[in-house]
Amino acid sequence: MTSSAPSTPDYDELPPYLVPHSQESIRIVYEDVDLLLIDKPHHLLSVPGRHPLNHDSLIRRLQPRFPDVHAVHRLDLDTSGIMVVPKHKASLSELARQFQRRQIEKEYTAVLWGELADDEGSVELPIATDWPNRPKQMICQTRGKQALTHFRVLKRSSNRTLIKLMPVTGRSHQLRIHMQSLGHPIIGCDMYAHDSALAASPRLLLHATRLKLCAPATGHWISAFTPIPFSL
Repeated sequence: MTSSAPSTPDYDELPPYLVPHSQESIRIVYEDVDLLLIDKPHHLLSVPGRHPLNHDSLIRRLQPRFPDVHAVHRLDLDTSGIMVVPKHKASLSELARQFQRRQIEKEYTAVLWGELADDEGSVELPIATDWPNRPKQMICQTRGKQALTHFRVLKRSSNRTLIKLMPVTGRSHQLRIHMQSLGHPIIGCDMYAHDSALAASPRLLLHATRLKLCAPATGHWISAFTPIPFSL
């Protein structure tokens, strides 16, 4: 009688990671023939996840009403705020060009752990994937891609800093990593904050506050704003 070697578990047989599902509804801030500007809630994916149980997302919620919508950029699951969603392929191409040329202006608001000393400044540190710990990213001078974030302090209060963040580039986790590099992680960040900063909020205190872009149909500039759903 022969015995077979014990089989190793198939990755597909392992329990899937199920993302938290937001019960908040999405809000349309602006609409024209080419695009939608949407206020995405915290804990909602921008696009469907790979597992069927992770398909709830901003794009999936929009498709019954706008069947040809496409994603041209994303916000992290934990980040709330404004996103632009093209309504057709021509708009997707034009907005993708604007992102590629860095013509679209983005502003975020965050609450940092501790009181940041400088009133304003910039962080320019290259970012690369931390492969053994992915999806985490890391500062890496040898293989990292250039990343630049401008910041301006809005308010300080008892070991907290309310800050405006203006990324020039759009690397994964750029704002979280750049603030951590200053010694002031974003509160509620489960990837880069220390235990005290993580425990200080049940959610990541990062919100995409404003987008400025050129409307494909008219060539006019649109600037849209969404208020932050948290306070200092």
